[in-house]
Amino acid sequence: MTNSSSITQFLLLAFTDTRELQLLHLWLFLGIYLAALLGNSLIITTIACDHHLHTPMYFFLLNLSLLDLCSISTIVPKSMDNSLWESRAISYLGCAAQLFLFLFFISAEYYLLTIMAYDRYVAICKPLHYGTLLGSRACVHMAAAAWGTGFLTAVLYTANTFSLPLCQGNVLDQFFCEIPHILKLSCSHSYLRELGLLVVGACLAFVCFVFVVVSYVQIFRAVLRIPSEQGRHKAFSTCLPHLAVVSLFVSTGLFAYLKPSSMSSPSLDLVVSVLYSVVPPAVNPLIYSLRNQELKDALRKMVTGSFSEAIKGLFSSAQCS
Repeated sequence: MTNSSSITQFLLLAFTDTRELQLLHLWLFLGIYLAALLGNSLIITTIACDHHLHTPMYFFLLNLSLLDLCSISTIVPKSMDNSLWESRAISYLGCAAQLFLFLFFISAEYYLLTIMAYDRYVAICKPLHYGTLLGSRACVHMAAAAWGTGFLTAVLYTANTFSLPLCQGNVLDQFFCEIPHILKLSCSHSYLRELGLLVVGACLAFVCFVFVVVSYVQIFRAVLRIPSEQGRHKAFSTCLPHLAVVSLFVSTGLFAYLKPSSMSSPSLDLVVSVLYSVVPPAVNPLIYSLRNQELKDALRKMVTGSFSEAIKGLFSSAQCS
């Protein structure tokens, strides 16, 4: 039995005890991390540099890519570091910081995805009012509300989790600090407070989910009324990437937290946690760039322009020498 005041570090779940497999995990996570960094950085840079993409949809996409970069950077580098040095330890303050940051970014991303559903609803169902309802000031306020609500959510849940006394050791059955696994170490009987926070969070998440579903019901009804096939295809091409990202985010998160206890096992829990915490930030840029011709053209223009500038620089330096 240990007291939370005496805990200086937690022990995270190792993917494997075999050195070769640890290195395989390191390289696998490194590849996913680099893909997420490259994909999201390209989207952020392209949207920031191309004035044709300075629209509400791409403004929200830039924020989404930034949140993806931050969320995956919160958990993956520490996991790679532990695999490299054959360690499982994370300090008490490091665990609290990791939990706070991950909750902050993942919650803000969920709220932002809800706002992006509203953006698509207005663009397709109320196109004449798009500039009025989603002006630059309104977009900034909406994005700030998503980030701010995510911050408050993270503060609330992190403070509640680490205010509980921990007396069941310091071993977490997860490769990063996560609330359910920290609560398993608690010996507190303040179930009412935990239940209250759970209900508040579940209600807020459910309201956002219902809003997204209702928005897309209205969107699909409006799209199916478009007479031309080309118009329907163009409308769908701007909605399907967002819908795919929302589906991936919600389905993996729901399965991670609501799967039956009979299906629970350390290996399955590990795979599911990777699916909802690591895979989406790396896959989201691919989903958006594959279905969005405007973004693909801007990406191609930026890459070829940078390559041409580099070639010109090489030729000019060679001529000077």
